[in-house]
Amino acid sequence: MRRITWLLLLLFAFAIPWEYSLDLGEPLGNIARVLGLLTLLAAIPALLQAGRMRPPGPMQWMVLAFFLMLCCTYFWTIAPDATLAKLRGYFQELMIVWLVWEFADNAEDLRALARAVLAGSFVLALLTLATFASAGAMAAEQVRFAATGQDPNDVARYLNLSFPLAALLFNCEPRKLWRWLAAGYLPLGLVAVLLTASRGGFLAAVVGVAGSIVLLVHGHPRRMLAGAMALPPLAALLWIIIPHGSFARLATITEQLHGGDLNQRWNIWNAGWRAFARAPWFGTGAGTFVSASGTAAIDTAHNTALSIAVSGGLCALIIASAIVALALWSIKAMRGPLQWAMALTLTVWFITSLVATVEENRTTWLLLAMIALTGRLAVEEPDALARCFAGSP
Repeated sequence: MRRITWLLLLLFAFAIPWEYSLDLGEPLGNIARVLGLLTLLAAIPALLQAGRMRPPGPMQWMVLAFFLMLCCTYFWTIAPDATLAKLRGYFQELMIVWLVWEFADNAEDLRALARAVLAGSFVLALLTLATFASAGAMAAEQVRFAATGQDPNDVARYLNLSFPLAALLFNCEPRKLWRWLAAGYLPLGLVAVLLTASRGGFLAAVVGVAGSIVLLVHGHPRRMLAGAMALPPLAALLWIIIPHGSFARLATITEQLHGGDLNQRWNIWNAGWRAFARAPWFGTGAGTFVSASGTAAIDTAHNTALSIAVSGGLCALIIASAIVALALWSIKAMRGPLQWAMALTLTVWFITSLVATVEENRTTWLLLAMIALTGRLAVEEPDALARCFAGSP
């Protein structure tokens, strides 16, 4: 039963990047939700069969405290229905941290998770390219493209998180198929991010791709030469493929940073700050940002820290900050390329969190779960972890 649970968990991780592109309708929801619930249902008898449970680590306890804090907000929420719906979503997302901790046993399992996430991001990139190539998009002269059912900003965020994983797997993967997949994802993912025309996504992509290049060429002078030679044709290819309207939108980044309102974000942040000031300690209830700030129903906080502060007050924000601090502590225990890849992925996530609400996404908690797992393996079996992610095979 444990083996079945592990395979379902890998499928779950694979589906998370492109989950909104396959919605099965009510009451099932999207594919990741279905696979997540199946994984949880399989996990319960697997634990009963084993008769034991892995002792939770600091990350797991802190994530539990975060969820319980959000549950407590139901007693004083200003929108009970919204809070209840949000808590159901939080449970489905936060359980990832426990599932990965419990059912991933060794360095090979960690690499299998990285493969699943990369494969899922590869699917998301292909779906975005398919939307771009569709006749309808061509006829409408679109500027922004995303996989069906997905938001362009979300697509860019999901794709960016996989750049460091692709570089890491290319360096350490013993199987040629996965090495080719990792190598192909870097240009394919970059094209897909540019097609989204997400300005925040583009800035995070610059950091992610640059850091991935460092990871790839470190200690490999021939790769550096090959990369330098491939850069001009790649730039020319991007100029030909990406619509000029998409580039024009990305070119407004400097203007938005210096004198713009960051696409209405300043107004949303000001409204959110006023809502936080009215209930600074315990917040107005999980999922109540729109109700508390008085913004449009389709708006989000566009800032993770502000969203948590409004929903759960300083108490929830302190716990969330402790979770990130524990992730940094886990990265500190790592060594070599794995440490660089995880640190880079967390950096990309942090940049995105400044202009997006990411505490409600499964990708966030899957990333934190993988970091916590890596930190545990760095302590329990450092030699095996080092061999698994040592560099070019």
